[in-house]
Amino acid sequence: MAAQLNHTIIRCHDKTQSSAFLTDMLGLPPARAFMHFMVVDLDNDVSVDFMEKDGDIALQHYAFLVDEAGFDAVMARIRARQLDHWADPARTQPGAINDHWGGRGVYFEDPNGHLLEAITRTYGDEKEL
Repeated sequence: MAAQLNHTIIRCHDKTQSSAFLTDMLGLPPARAFMHFMVVDLDNDVSVDFMEKDGDIALQHYAFLVDEAGFDAVMARIRARQLDHWADPARTQPGAINDHWGGRGVYFEDPNGHLLEAITRTYGDEKEL
């Protein structure tokens, strides 16, 4: 049996704001409405579906594999928005990026506090994109 991730749901307080933040940061087309979700389509046929929730949100981590030019664009957007960013998920290396497996990686928060990550190499993967 083959299995592939089709979509994941990110709970948020404002699905329009959250989906627009992600599409802007990753340079993706605008999100589309589907039922009670705002759907961000990724390039590997997986979608991130934003759903509004009242009250507390359990914060999650979402990592996005991008090419070198895409990483440069993400970093430019982080700087333009003056967003805090870190080289590590524990947030002990502020204002830095990492170079794991010969690639580059950065962590930053979305409007709800979810920790987003942009990486240019899959961790532990020696092949190039």
